[in-house]
Amino acid sequence: MLDWVEQPRFLPELLALVAPIKCRVTASSVWQPVNYQFPDEAKLDSFGPRAIPDRGKWESVREWWLGHQRRANTPNWDIALGCEVEDKPGFILVEAKANLPELSEEGKRRTVDASVKSSENHEHIRKAIADARDALSSRLPGISIDINRHYQLSNRIAFAWKLASLGVPTVLVYLGFTGDTGIENVGAPFTSDQHWQETFYGHLKGVCPSPLVEQQIDVGPASFWLIVRSRPVFEPSLPVI
Repeated sequence: MLDWVEQPRFLPELLALVAPIKCRVTASSVWQPVNYQFPDEAKLDSFGPRAIPDRGKWESVREWWLGHQRRANTPNWDIALGCEVEDKPGFILVEAKANLPELSEEGKRRTVDASVKSSENHEHIRKAIADARDALSSRLPGISIDINRHYQLSNRIAFAWKLASLGVPTVLVYLGFTGDTGIENVGAPFTSDQHWQETFYGHLKGVCPSPLVEQQIDVGPASFWLIVRSRPVFEPSLPVI
């Protein structure tokens, strides 16, 4: 991922990937991570105000996700780009995968010795995902995003819905990096775009049998999209030891 964001062509390539959705980088656009010097992934409650300076929106996001906000975080994003989406301030959010095990069907882990606040936050997140599921059920019959299974995919869809419900159009990109043979010791890499697409669509059916990919999901104040793309790695990763 950092190899890509370091490239001079990163932004044009990302905009080309999300076509035909109309997205535009402006002078006020920001993104994260930036490069190897600034490699941190984005959390929307802290990154979001830099892209869309509306304190109320980001307080709403954090309160929706967390009951106890001190020392707690919203999810990290592999890439977050604040830009114009369909002529409105919005986001392109990228979730990147390079091998089969990264598409996990696991739920959110909950330790037996979790603190009271941690347990209450777990329940708060469960309700946040359920809110998204209930709101989307009429548009996407059979959607079953849930904290207890396919948690990462569930929280990504839930966040895309939440942002759109607050008037922030959002493009959620599931990006498969193909050909990363350097990490074969931890899981089979995606060998081609077809391999990635087939694998992801099978994964998605676990939580959403209705057509969702490449669809404009209008939730009222704004819309969100889920799109699936791939690109080859620049070079294989170092093996995980």
